[in-house]
Amino acid sequence: QVQLVESGGGLVQAGGSLRLSCVHSGGIFSINAMAWFRQAPGKQRELVAAISSGGRENYADFVKGRFTISRDYTKNTVYLQMNSLKPEDTAAYVCNARGVVPGSPSTEFNSWGQGTQVTVSS
Repeated sequence: QVQLVESGGGLVQAGGSLRLSCVHSGGIFSINAMAWFRQAPGKQRELVAAISSGGRENYADFVKGRFTISRDYTKNTVYLQMNSLKPEDTAAYVCNARGVVPGSPSTEFNSWGQGTQVTVSS
């Protein structure tokens, strides 16, 4: 079973920075894409940024130019560098991974972490 563990959230003032980390584990599998979502109280979960196995990055308009997603394959980790944070960025940030567990037959997975809270004060 693919497991995702996030870290790096916290309280920061507007204009500040945080770096979130998501470590994946759980056996042999092939990840097609990893992403960060966020969910604020009373709002739907929304995509923040994603990165494919080939390194292609995709960002929501509201974070373009401020956030950067990256992967370290040697550490099984995906990062979200968040700069110029705004109070409206306050949310629980959740890591997602989609891919395939090889086998006969192979099995697709879509796994979620528990989330890490980011709070931006004005």
